[in-house]
Amino acid sequence: MDKSKINILVVEDERGLCDGLQEALRREGYMVSAANEAEAALELISKHLYNLVLTDVKMPGLSGLELMRQIKVRSRDTMFILMTAYGTVENAVQAIKEGAYDYLAKPLDMQRLRALVQKALEFQAVVAENNELRLRLQKRSEPGLLIGNSESMRAIVQLVEEVAHSDVTVLIQGESGTGKEIVARTIHHRSPRANRPFVTVNCAALPEQLLEAELFGHVKGAFTGAIANKAGRFQLADGGTLFLDEIGDLSPKGQGDLLRVLEDGCFRMVGGTEVVQVNVRVLVATNRNLRASVEAGKFREDLFYRLQIVPISIPPLRERAEDIPLLAETFLEHFAAKHKRRRKTMSPEAARLCQRFPWPGNVRQLRNLMERLVITCRNSIVEVGDFPEEIRAHDRNATTFVVRAGMTLAETEKLLIRQTLIHVTDNREDAARVLGISRRALQYKIKEYGLAKERGPGASECPDL
Repeated sequence: MDKSKINILVVEDERGLCDGLQEALRREGYMVSAANEAEAALELISKHLYNLVLTDVKMPGLSGLELMRQIKVRSRDTMFILMTAYGTVENAVQAIKEGAYDYLAKPLDMQRLRALVQKALEFQAVVAENNELRLRLQKRSEPGLLIGNSESMRAIVQLVEEVAHSDVTVLIQGESGTGKEIVARTIHHRSPRANRPFVTVNCAALPEQLLEAELFGHVKGAFTGAIANKAGRFQLADGGTLFLDEIGDLSPKGQGDLLRVLEDGCFRMVGGTEVVQVNVRVLVATNRNLRASVEAGKFREDLFYRLQIVPISIPPLRERAEDIPLLAETFLEHFAAKHKRRRKTMSPEAARLCQRFPWPGNVRQLRNLMERLVITCRNSIVEVGDFPEEIRAHDRNATTFVVRAGMTLAETEKLLIRQTLIHVTDNREDAARVLGISRRALQYKIKEYGLAKERGPGASECPDL
């Protein structure tokens, strides 16, 4: 461990002790900053990353415990050692429960301090190594779907990173096959709860009479067949994340039960009298328009607003065609390794065919097709002729496109312009004439809808912009 690259922050309101600790740690070779109050420490944290924070428990303003909580939200990997005087040991023990590495009682034993700092930093290195290994293994076992250079995917990846380190409820919306569960798992794996359970429930697959028992558990004798106590999904996910898929299919009673537990984290098991409290982060997903369901009286308005604290909308694959080649290559590489086949790549014509196809099954459909091609294609280059007939036939007859019920006028207009640019002509002047609008209006629409990268089958390297 190169101590000169280790950054430590000392937070102590007693200036003499603060200066002494700073000097002692510097002599050990560490890079050390200091603050005499929590507010100053937070300002430093906003500008620099620290491996370890050594803080007093009792300070004017924010306590060391509250300081740790706030810093952990911004930098979950930062280690904490708390210094405590007699009478505040109980607070230090609470801090350890919330993620502090250890605490030191005042007056400080400098030899023990140096040893504890060394152990905390070694532990941090081991955790970082394990997380890196876990991520590598996860990538090998299952390819990620949050791949792409489109503006929409970059925005989603950034939003996932921002919400992962909080406990806020997230509503993930998108068509079937767009990767809603992958988004939820990614949020969980990048959160402080990553080492705790990730539990999923498909609300559409459970009848109303079983849903309550499935979510909250039941006690022995609660109903016929309840021969023993059984924990529900909320209890199984305690400390971790509960993912409720197809939330739009939740019954009215289920909606009311979910709203209550979201408010205070408490519930009663079916047939039970004791109140059970859990610490669960809830993520939900739906392929329905929940706002329309609220207006139709099919979904509770108060629950809707409680769920969509942070909404994430995943666009269908047909609306981010520029991401398709990268996704396809990722899947080809993954399944070649999985099935022990030679690595395959797509020809330029095959990649363009993929971009022109509307993919009603979205990323899931593309993923399944790439696995099929790994098995059935004998050559290392996947050509257009290797694709199933229904995809090639669609490309030959691509004179229509599907408008789904519930699409907005803007969504329909965007799809019409995109299909024109890809299947009719990528020349802006010709496309404007086909669409019956001015070239200037088309340019504005292309910019508004992020369609500048859409290219037709005969596009040149410098399209008419």
